[in-house]
Amino acid sequence: MSADPARPEARDPVLRFELLGPVRVCRDGAELDLGFPQQRALLALLLAYEGRPVPTGELLDLLWPGHPPASALNVVRRYIGALRRLLEPELPPRAPGRRLLRRPGGYLLDVTPDEVDLLRFRELTRQGVRAAVTGRAETAALRFTDALAQWRGPVAMGIAAAAREHVRFTDVCRELLRTARLAGDAALLSGRTAQVLPALRRATALDPLDEPLHARLILSLAACGLQAEALTAYEDVRRRLAAELGTTPGAELAAAHTRVLRQDVGLLTAGPRVDVGRETPVVRVAGSGVAADPRGDDRAPGAALAVPERTAPTGHTGLPPDIHGFTGRKAELGWLTATRDAVDGTVATPAAVWIGGMAGVGKTALAVHWAHRAAGRFPDGRLYVALRGSDPAGPAAEPEEALRALLTALGVSAARMPAGAAALTGLYRTLLAARRVLVVLDDAAGTEQLRPLLPAAPGCLALVTSRHALPGLIASGARPLRLEPPPAEDAREMLARLIGADRTAAEPVAADEILLRSGRLPLALAAIALRAAAHREIPLTDTAAYLRETEGTLDAFAGGATADVRAAFLGSYRLLSPQAARLFRLLPRHAGPDLTPASAAALTGLPVRGARRLLAELAETHLITEHTPGRYTLHRLLRAFAAEAPGR
Repeated sequence: MSADPARPEARDPVLRFELLGPVRVCRDGAELDLGFPQQRALLALLLAYEGRPVPTGELLDLLWPGHPPASALNVVRRYIGALRRLLEPELPPRAPGRRLLRRPGGYLLDVTPDEVDLLRFRELTRQGVRAAVTGRAETAALRFTDALAQWRGPVAMGIAAAAREHVRFTDVCRELLRTARLAGDAALLSGRTAQVLPALRRATALDPLDEPLHARLILSLAACGLQAEALTAYEDVRRRLAAELGTTPGAELAAAHTRVLRQDVGLLTAGPRVDVGRETPVVRVAGSGVAADPRGDDRAPGAALAVPERTAPTGHTGLPPDIHGFTGRKAELGWLTATRDAVDGTVATPAAVWIGGMAGVGKTALAVHWAHRAAGRFPDGRLYVALRGSDPAGPAAEPEEALRALLTALGVSAARMPAGAAALTGLYRTLLAARRVLVVLDDAAGTEQLRPLLPAAPGCLALVTSRHALPGLIASGARPLRLEPPPAEDAREMLARLIGADRTAAEPVAADEILLRSGRLPLALAAIALRAAAHREIPLTDTAAYLRETEGTLDAFAGGATADVRAAFLGSYRLLSPQAARLFRLLPRHAGPDLTPASAAALTGLPVRGARRLLAELAETHLITEHTPGRYTLHRLLRAFAAEAPGR
């Protein structure tokens, strides 16, 4: 039957959801009344989950932190029903609807990316990052500016202040700040600073102690001819740092101030290194995408070199040897394989996986073992480069150094190596185009170091290990895998592999005590195994007794250059700011099971806000673990290291 032309077809109403500012919903352009603040808060959390189910327990914690009443579940159901009727008023009574859906253990708000300001913001940020890593700074600046245009005020306004402290909303705030930093970098590269100034001003107001952000604001103000305002902005943040944290401006903020004083704030290029933040993927990329050739003419990346279609020897690995008898990590290995299958050939953006965790937890071992297992899916080669991001013996590898190592592995001779980071990056990505290569980037120092090293071709995969959280990498689409010490069964199997299954079977009680006192940390177990292998005549009961006697120190875990727990921890500790290092040294004085911003403030004498920032820094380097929002724990061996860590 044909439709009646005189009768217009029914259409779905146009819904728009807003979280980046006041929580709002508009239906066909008219704002809806969202009811009570708790109901509004529930909707905000559903939006923050961006189309994924929200566990009911998290909804209860949001609305009644710590002490939900007996009627809490019924109240949540009433709020859900009221929101469902609000979004779909034409629904019959008790109908489930198509928007607010019940899922096992929780609820899901079904939305599309163009309906939610947060999802539009994230997509525009991803577009900006893609433009930045390919050298199109002007396009990147435009995309970042468009992303920040979605931001209309403090996240989730209109709900209770306590609810806005929920980790989902604070994570969104951090995303906004990261994008503002990226926008500042891209604008400084492309000369579009006037466009990003409003967003930078709002961002610094949101976090008045974010030094990298203030550095970008100061440089952008000066680049717009507002030198006096730039100097005033510097003085304001300098005074605030002294008053609230008892610190002076760090290196990058001080460097920005010096450049303003020297009036050296012209358009940035790929030539000089501009360090305004460790998470910046843009500052080393020429805005034009052109690298200066030492012979005087400008060439596109890689143009100085005539590259054959397939220069690299296929099948070349460069991987370290696989670990014989690798045990455990079955769930993580399966997750890596499933992730590879999910991204394999489906996107035109760099596919990357981040493996993070504390020193000695086995990040490199897992990455290398999986890379050997997955070799058949990457027939054009497996590449490996050690980036030395936490090497206590020296500085991290520069991107140009790493690029030259990768290009050498791909068959490019030293005589044919181009000059400059942009040209090296261009050649590297040209060689990987239309290939299927796995690139293992081990021990990364930060996102800025990584950006030129990420392959851009579909079918390639970058496997990144780092002690740093690398939020900039994850914000650009990398899949995160955070490692914890293995469960007891896996750790026992690892110990048996290292020292012999006959010895652990003969002394199971001693073996269990070794696992306990080592905190099941793989590097610590390796150190003990080296000692046990060298002295097979010593029973495990004696080894366990020695660990008991030296409890609270790391003396038993010095296994030489390959398994020295103290040296591994020192590599993380030396990356801390002086204030965070001081807090870390004070942590053994805290007797409770959990550390909170309030208890950290009591240890340091700082305001709670300052202590919270320092805890976040420790968590970013995996020296403490945030097991629930705002509550931290310290691994037993890290506690021992904190007690003996040198002052800074």
